[in-house]
Amino acid sequence: MTATDSQPPAKPAPKDPWTLPDVSGLVVGVLGGTGDQGRGLAYRLARAGQKVIIGSRTAERARTAAEELGEGVEGADNAECARRSDIVIVAVPWEGHADTLRSLREELAGKLVVDCVNPLGFDKKGAYALRPEEGSAAEQAAALLPDSRVTAAFHHLSAVLLRDPEIKEISTDVMVLGEVRADCEIVQALASRIPGMRGVFAGRLRNAHQVESLVANLISVNRRYKAHAGVRLTDI
Repeated sequence: MTATDSQPPAKPAPKDPWTLPDVSGLVVGVLGGTGDQGRGLAYRLARAGQKVIIGSRTAERARTAAEELGEGVEGADNAECARRSDIVIVAVPWEGHADTLRSLREELAGKLVVDCVNPLGFDKKGAYALRPEEGSAAEQAAALLPDSRVTAAFHHLSAVLLRDPEIKEISTDVMVLGEVRADCEIVQALASRIPGMRGVFAGRLRNAHQVESLVANLISVNRRYKAHAGVRLTDI
């Protein structure tokens, strides 16, 4: 045995964290796609060349919204949207979050689910974060969808900017959380298809609460400065 033979094999070079998969061929469903946030995400993703299906409780309402958004967007009821999509973004109101996911457990089995719901309350002092029993909306989704691959992302995007056709780029970062790094990278890649955005890995689902809660702070910022603030991470 030579000295070379006795040496351990060289370790592979670490993967570049900005090397992300090609997601251009995946179909993206948006549950709650007739609301402001869901409609805005559907519009931006379709504009970036993604095939998008808007989901709503009624197929007619979804199809009407899809026609308004234009090419690359279809409308369907929530169940059909979930069945036909590779990735499903959950953008429903917090009040209907649990019931919607519970009713679609079978259709969402095996799917990559991206929860972007922010549990918030409002009173005369403004917006404030709610703490779900499970810890966060994303963790509630994971508990209700044990056969799905749940991630969290797209929390800090302005619906006004998303829906404005005059805005070509939205300069913001999208924090992505999840238990499986490969799933997070798919969502990061999806976010990065929208001009100006970067998808950034930000930890496991147990850290989703503070990401969701930050929206209450952004609402205060936007009201004070009459802005549509997002989040940009430095030094990466």
